[in-house]
This record gives sequence, structure tokens and C-alpha cells, in this order.
Amino acid sequence: MGLRDAVIAGYAETKITQRSGSDPYALAGDIVNSLLVRTGFEKAEVDGLIMSPSLTAARTTFWAQCVAEFLGLELTYCDTTDLGGCSPAAGVARAAAALDSGMCSTILLINADTPTTEYNFANYSFHEEWADPYGLKGPPGSFGLLSRRYEHQYGLDYCALGKLAVTQRTHALLNPNACEKLRTPITMDDYLNSRMISEPIRLLDCVMPADGANGLLITRREIAVERGLDRYIVPIGYGEMTNLGGAHSLVDITRTGHRSAGERAFAQAGLRPSDIKSFHPYDDFIIAIMLQLEMLGFCEPGQGCKYVKETNFNYDGDLPLNTGGGQISAGQAGFAGGGTNLIEAVRQLFGEGGARQVKSTDNALVTGIGWIPYARNWGSSVALILAPEAGGR
Repeated sequence: MGLRDAVIAGYAETKITQRSGSDPYALAGDIVNSLLVRTGFEKAEVDGLIMSPSLTAARTTFWAQCVAEFLGLELTYCDTTDLGGCSPAAGVARAAAALDSGMCSTILLINADTPTTEYNFANYSFHEEWADPYGLKGPPGSFGLLSRRYEHQYGLDYCALGKLAVTQRTHALLNPNACEKLRTPITMDDYLNSRMISEPIRLLDCVMPADGANGLLITRREIAVERGLDRYIVPIGYGEMTNLGGAHSLVDITRTGHRSAGERAFAQAGLRPSDIKSFHPYDDFIIAIMLQLEMLGFCEPGQGCKYVKETNFNYDGDLPLNTGGGQISAGQAGFAGGGTNLIEAVRQLFGEGGARQVKSTDNALVTGIGWIPYARNWGSSVALILAPEAGGR
């Protein structure tokens, strides 16, 4: 199976900061240097590059090519995975496909963005005509409406959401790469009393924009074996869905593409939700975590709050959740933020989680969320299951 013939040989991550004064090119360079040092690969051995988009670099349509030039890379495969917050996890699957097809042999997957230093993104879709004039300003407004619909349909226990927020913040305290502004403890009362942003979305439901970068070096299994790498991470299951219900004018907005994406990923991996040892979901808003728990089959639709209250999500608990703090408590580094939880999953599977190391490194589930369409749930959903393998000749 082509997916399992690709291996993650190494990972790298910068500290997440606000108003870093840096730019995506410089951060990408830092990531590449770290990856080459960690894995022992030479730059000349890299012949593939996959970038996530950048809010800072949004004015160029030649993003991956520009980065390749900046880094001095000569490539036989060069691409940008343009799926918003899904891009890093989706990039792993695309890297596996490129390696399997013979288009390249070793790929750098780089996610770098500095939107709090320079922001150049502009929507070119329905927003200007059909959302902004009515006061639906950005993702908080959309997730406010989604939360209200869920509450009407199933009921919503805000203490359950608060538990997720507190758990992730506790993990961020153990993560030196988390944004320092967020590395302070919070309580349930802090969550419940945080100011409303878009009712019922509270401040502590939301991500905080920041700057940062992360990346992976992905190569063919035979190359990893030939080099005598003692451990690497393998993608064993992947699923993706974009524009769920796109052919219908009226949909249930509490239903997401993670249902079908998850089913496909679990089938490929030969696993069930109960087999997952750590869960690293995309978290732009706290309720998104709970919806993913439902859609991925950890619990039934409408039972998310009950499941959250009954489950220990601490790094040493029943289902470790976003053990680096997630984007909400580590900071959202623009479109590179989709890689934050991916890198944390890889770190944990390498057994390098430090004070927050999970008990079992058998596998990890990572997800992505990308874009917000008109009158629907989010636009793209991905699910990626990873597992470690011992290497050597």
C-alpha cells in the first residue's frame, strides 16, 4: 500500500510567538536546517517540497516555488496543499502519493506563517456580499451560529467545553514551544466567565493568532532502512472530504466531513476509535473538538458533552488530547497552525514528549479543518492515523 511506503524521518518546530518580526521564508529556513541536522540528510538529497499556504505570503500564487528558490532547493516535485488548516495533515498523504509514484524520493513538508507580523490575506468568495454586510464577521460568527444550532438540536453543556479548554491549557504549560502569553493556568471559572466574542463563543473558546513554523522530512521506506534510521513514523490511514453535502441546499450543519474521512482512515489502518492512543484534533474553536469526537465515532452525535465529561483527556489519561496545548492554548501560527498538532503527534510517537509524554505510542490520530463555506459546516475535513516503527537494516 503506497501510504505505508512513506515514512516520517524527522520533525521540527519553532517556538510560537506573537509579532515575531520574522517572515515565513526565514522560519522555513530554520525548519529545513533543523530537519537536515536531525535526520542526517543532505540538502542535495531533497527533491520534493510541499508547502502549506501562508497568510503572510497570500499575495503570491507561486508560494512553493518562491520558497524553493529562497532555500536553494532543486526539485522534481513542488506543490502547495491549499486546504487551509487541513493542509499539513493532507500534505503527508500527498507526500506519500508523490513518493509512491516515483516523482521524488525525499520530501520536505513545510508550514510557515507570520500573520501577526504581516497579514496579506483577503477573501475572494461569498463573504463580502453575503456575510460581512450582515455582521457575520469571520470564523467566530460562523462558529457562534454552529454552536447555537448544536445547542438547539442536542443541548450544550458549557462545563464540558470548559473541561477541554482547561485540559489543553494544562498541556500548554508543559510545552516550551507554546506562546508564552498563553502559558498561564486557567480554571473552569475562567473559561465560563471569559467575555463573549460571538454568543455563545467565549474568548477562551478561540484561537489566538501568532507566528511560527513546523515541518517534516518524509522519505521512502527503503531509503530509511538503507540509512539505518532506528525509528520512524508511518502514515497508516488517511481520509479526506471537501464540501460535504455540496449538492444540497439545506444540510445539517452539525454533521461534518470527518465522519466519512474518519471511516476511510480507520478502515485503512485496521483500527477503531477505541484503539486510538492519543488524539490531536484541529482546534480553532473548542466546540470543533467535540464535534470531531462525535463524527469520528468516539461517541454518538449529540453525546459529545457526556463523552467529554466521562473521559480523562490529560496526557496520562484515557485519551490524551492535544498534548502540546493545541492551537487554542499554544497559539495559532496562521496556516502553519494546522501543523502544530501534527508535529505534537509525531513528537509523541518518537517518545520525545518530555514531561507530557503519553503512556502508549502505538498510534495517534491527527485531524484538520479547512475553510468555512456558506451556511454549512467547515469546508474540508481530514483524518490521519500515524504509527511508529523501529528501523535499522
